[in-house]
Amino acid sequence: MTKRQIALVGNPNSGKTSLFNELTGTNQSVGNWPGVTVERKSGNLKENHQIELQDLPGIYSLSPYSPEEGVARDYLLEEHPHRLLNIVDGTNLERNLYLSTQLLELGIPMAIAINMMDVVVKEGTIINCEKLAYGLGVPVLPISVVKKSGLDKIKEQLQLENNLGEKEIAYPIYDDRLEVALNEIEGLIKAYVPKHQLRWFTIKLFERDVKVVEKMTLSKDIQAEIEEIIQITEKIMDEDGESIIINERYDFISQLVALSIVKEKDFKLTVSDKIDRVVTNKWLALPIFAVIMWAVYYLSIQTVGTMGTDWINDVLFGEWIPSQVTHYLEVWQIAPWLQSLILDGIIAGVGAVLGFLPQLMVLFLCLSLLEDCGYMARIAFVMDRLFRKFGLSGKSFIPMLIATGCGVPGVMASRTIENEKDRRMTIMTTTFMPCSAKLPIIGLIAGAFFPTSSWVAPSAYFIGIGTIVLSGILLKKTSLFSGKAAPFIMEMPAYHMPRFQNSFRQMIDRSSSFVKKAGTIIFASSVIIWFLNTFNFSFQMVETEDSILASMGRTVAIIFAPLGWGNWQTTVATITGLIAKENVVGTFGILYGHQELASEVGREYWPLFRESLTPIAGFSFLVFNLLCAPCFAAIGAIRREMNDWKWTTLAIGYQCFVAYIVSFIIYQLGSFMFEGKAFGLGQSIALGLVLVIVFFLIKKPVKKQEIVAKGIEIL
Repeated sequence: MTKRQIALVGNPNSGKTSLFNELTGTNQSVGNWPGVTVERKSGNLKENHQIELQDLPGIYSLSPYSPEEGVARDYLLEEHPHRLLNIVDGTNLERNLYLSTQLLELGIPMAIAINMMDVVVKEGTIINCEKLAYGLGVPVLPISVVKKSGLDKIKEQLQLENNLGEKEIAYPIYDDRLEVALNEIEGLIKAYVPKHQLRWFTIKLFERDVKVVEKMTLSKDIQAEIEEIIQITEKIMDEDGESIIINERYDFISQLVALSIVKEKDFKLTVSDKIDRVVTNKWLALPIFAVIMWAVYYLSIQTVGTMGTDWINDVLFGEWIPSQVTHYLEVWQIAPWLQSLILDGIIAGVGAVLGFLPQLMVLFLCLSLLEDCGYMARIAFVMDRLFRKFGLSGKSFIPMLIATGCGVPGVMASRTIENEKDRRMTIMTTTFMPCSAKLPIIGLIAGAFFPTSSWVAPSAYFIGIGTIVLSGILLKKTSLFSGKAAPFIMEMPAYHMPRFQNSFRQMIDRSSSFVKKAGTIIFASSVIIWFLNTFNFSFQMVETEDSILASMGRTVAIIFAPLGWGNWQTTVATITGLIAKENVVGTFGILYGHQELASEVGREYWPLFRESLTPIAGFSFLVFNLLCAPCFAAIGAIRREMNDWKWTTLAIGYQCFVAYIVSFIIYQLGSFMFEGKAFGLGQSIALGLVLVIVFFLIKKPVKKQEIVAKGIEIL
């Protein structure tokens, strides 16, 4: 028996996913929509497994300005769900109903759930759902997912048999002048589209939606007639087609809301308004945010999360698993090369990634709680003013913040940015932020070369932030990223107590995704690096000095000579850092004969390290490893989010290029200014690069000429 498909549709922060979780419980599956990185959730109704719910991405409209909106639109038009459940935020009713008017025009049976009614009541607002239902022509049910009220009515509504053709689907009626034009267009296209979708296609053609026009493949004569109808209406109503539709929608919604809602005195501040006066204050917003995020990272990185990380690193992967596996491998008399692969390759490599899982789980939980209560939406707006000056939107701040814990979820968080150019630029620059895996490198360089200087460690963060800001300015002046940052439009949800169950589930989902995706990449790369570090070109097990990895390091080392660290050991350490940045320090411990120090900072080999590098060269090495291509797991995340190998290659190439240029300038000019090196060709090139960078920073971007297509003049 074929399952009935019901789609849950709504704006972001409307409580749609929370309702989906309540209705489906554990009967869920998570994946990506075909061809895109947007998350797909589906699940069976707990009370009736013959009803499958699809949790569509949170969207503001059915105009595909973002990947999420494109996914939702394609599903609703092509998959033909039996019914829609439109979740509306009762605290932002007028804005949410804009999507509702578009959904009505699809001709699919629909019910509307007004969520957050508990907050609406607290705000002193009365929503008359019967009047709303009369005006919209569909059932309107008040609910509160947090309080679990009204959910029984929703379940009953979902189980109603209501197929297309049982009755005419209601949709808003607009200005008579517009309706005349729409009726004429309907007559021209009714033979080309399904009857129940006729209204939707008609309005999209009136809006001149390019994708709809391409999809319908109408004859040139019909297209010309439609264009003439639109132009006449535009001249009569003195607006362009898209603006006419938008204005008519909002006029309809305003009248409906005025009839259906009764509010207390408008000048009375809500609880959310009072909180916002403090947390979004011009002077207090950033200090408050700094304190909150310090608490988040203190819990996840230094206290609660570290307890779990220490146990996994020191006990689970440090003692239990290696000792048990070693015991069984010896008992089973496994070949030495296979023992080395399992212990030194797979367990060590995968363990290095999984060691950070407890910290990430705490971080995910804290961020989810902040997001659920409505705070993260505020801070994104606060940061928007600052980031917009550098060509980025406020949403770019969230991935960069997350990347300080781990680059993988930081890159994945970029999917919330609607503008494709801004999203790609954010992906390219997010991993410049020093993640927790880079902390051992910072500790190594600071301890070995600058033991009395307290500025080295924090300078790593300032360099990361500075590189992101400068990249934003420079990249926005290129043809690939030119243009103003997209407007940052996001509803401000009312503050409410976060639902711990929902946040915990999000933490599990994100952590599982991290383990599955990052773990597979690390597993494969660990085997490769182990092989290169264990065998020579004759495929014989040898010491590290005679391995393939050492030979490759000597071959590549010359590339890094201008950066001050052109020996094969530092080159190999940088290469192994592509697996996981912690491996940089571990590699030095092995190469210098202190294998027991592979996971520590390694005081015993600091003197040997200082013999091969100068302090400026050491700092250059630090900067390069902070800014260059991230670990394999993060590279895999970049590939998934870019969804294109060309863009992935461009991103990795840009990161390595920036790392090389910055490290080159630091070493060449630093060695001249602080270590007495003579001014030569290298210093001249470095100074020239500085001047070139300054020139492009202050250079005004070339404005493209606006090409205006002139319409047919109507006499």
